[in-house]
Amino acid sequence: MTGLYKIADKTIEIISLHKRVHDYCKDYHIEGIPDFTVTITQPDIDYEKIQSAKTCAAEGKTPIDSPDDYLEELAVYRKIAEKMPEYDTFLFHGSAIAVDGQTYLFTAKSGTGKSTHSKLWRMLLGERAVMVNDDKPLIRVNNNGITVFGTPYNGKHRLGNNISLPLKAICILEQSAENHIKRINKKEAYTILLQQTYRPSDILALTKTLSLVDKMANSVEIYKLGCNMDISAAELSYNTMKGQQS
Repeated sequence: MTGLYKIADKTIEIISLHKRVHDYCKDYHIEGIPDFTVTITQPDIDYEKIQSAKTCAAEGKTPIDSPDDYLEELAVYRKIAEKMPEYDTFLFHGSAIAVDGQTYLFTAKSGTGKSTHSKLWRMLLGERAVMVNDDKPLIRVNNNGITVFGTPYNGKHRLGNNISLPLKAICILEQSAENHIKRINKKEAYTILLQQTYRPSDILALTKTLSLVDKMANSVEIYKLGCNMDISAAELSYNTMKGQQS
């Protein structure tokens, strides 16, 4: 099966074995000439099955026997992520929410509460807060600035929109009984930023990705937030990163 989709300003032709990925990406469908093509074969799907088993083993979980059409979705995004550094763009694991036309990007180790904190922002700010991508946005870094893109791959709750907006700030979350936030420098943030960045297998793409992450870290404000699950955490983080508090 074949479909054409515009993701992160690039028109991508997806040639798949199953229909599911095309249903998944339908909100990004477009007509035109592709910038590049992603073709999935059975070995690509088998690779995702192996990677899934490895992840489960590392986390002490029982491996999940996922169907091939679901694994193909993962294979498609992996191939897109491998190609995107050519266009000054990389895949990042985080929850991106926009307020008044600027994106705030929350990241942390899995299970820390990125999506929960974004939900608190939506509760606090109402319609002013718009989800860009709740799981795996694409980020472009070039001379025009840093742009966060919504993609079809927006988490299990499918929270996101087909939009792109400039990045205002990055916030690294940690669980804490008491809410507190501080601005940190690139050196303090770099390890977690790299951990949450998709690192391509191709050495040239990897080198480019590391350069893009470095430029991003040099160009935006980065914060560390210790937070609980109360809406006061969202109020503190929003007011601080927006610039109302020091």
